Amino acid sequence: MTHTVIAVGRDAPFKEIVELIDMWKVSSLPVLEGEGRVIGVVSEADLLPKEEFRDVDPTRYDVLRRLSDMAKAGAITAGELMTSPAVSVHADATLAAAARIMARRRVKHLPVVDASGLLQGVVSRSDLLKVFLRPDEDIAAEIRRSALSSLPPETQVDVRVQEGVVTLGGTLRDTALIPILARASRAVEGVVDVRIDLNQPASET
Repeated sequence: MTHTVIAVGRDAPFKEIVELIDMWKVSSLPVLEGEGRVIGVVSEADLLPKEEFRDVDPTRYDVLRRLSDMAKAGAITAGELMTSPAVSVHADATLAAAARIMARRRVKHLPVVDASGLLQGVVSRSDLLKVFLRPDEDIAAEIRRSALSSLPPETQVDVRVQEGVVTLGGTLRDTALIPILARASRAVEGVVDVRIDLNQPASET
């Protein structure tokens, strides 16, 4: 995550918010209160209704159908514009958990907060994708430590990683362990895919 975060207070005016978004090339700003507690987020989508409804006279149907957007079209401060409560993630959450939240809530950035809701940083889609730059050797070493170390001593499973794609090869007596190994390997950060090339010992075929 990015620890240096551009944020605004509840009373920040509309124009200041636009200037900060343009200056720092971000798509949203956390809104803070008190000692840094995240109370909402102002995104580009929250700002657009101001321009969308600038030169139109909305019908009664438009007002009823887009009540929230109409309210934001008349808003002038962060407290009036923000989406609240903020979609955020705790500092101890995994990258996978952050990715799921982003996908489900359709956001590009997530404020990272501690147990008290205080802002610790921001994680973006690009931050999540950086995990796939992890070296193949590091991925293989972690799989050996986390997934293979608990296998029975007689097991002969090796791991190869190329361009993030993991191949589990060798022999495995208990085939019921295969989906467990695959799931544990896939959970390692930086893994693109897992392929299984395991056989039972020759005496049991």
